[in-house]
Amino acid sequence: MTMVKMIDITDALAGKCLIAMPRMADQNFSRTVVYICAHSSEGAMGLVVNRALHQLTFPDILEQLAIEPLADCDHIRVHAGGPVEAARGFVLHSSDYSQSSTMRVNGRIALTATTDVLRAIARGDGPQKSLMALGYAGWGAGQLDREILENAWLTVDADDELLFSPALERKWDMAIRRLGIDPAMLLDTPGHA
Repeated sequence: MTMVKMIDITDALAGKCLIAMPRMADQNFSRTVVYICAHSSEGAMGLVVNRALHQLTFPDILEQLAIEPLADCDHIRVHAGGPVEAARGFVLHSSDYSQSSTMRVNGRIALTATTDVLRAIARGDGPQKSLMALGYAGWGAGQLDREILENAWLTVDADDELLFSPALERKWDMAIRRLGIDPAMLLDTPGHA
């Protein structure tokens, strides 16, 4: 009798990217790359890093919050971070910026969800690298672990290019290729070896 050892992936995914498999039926996640900010036995939270909100700009957000931009902010894109709390803002950024409410994901990447980081970016003294997102992707206890075991997601190490590159339309292919896989070779149907 062959024994299959289950690997405990709890906490192992924070700081990694999920890549949606081609058969992902949920349109919220079809062809997405999701950066996992937190993962524990209680659930997981992440941000989609390859979908822009075209109807809203960073200067629009600053104007709504009565923040006067002193630096050039026109190039900053607002991302659709996920379907949960779509009006709530998050800034994923390099760890060179920190405040009391900043959550460090790892030694390189942090997450801040206050207007202070937006003010810092508008002044030109925010983090060197950042991504603004509205909404997030969330999973309940064990849900993401099950989805990974059901082959809904691949995982890959995150890097600055996957997180902060403006080439959003290329990030899914780029992430898959980092695993040594040609995206055209992925099957649309699940299977287990």
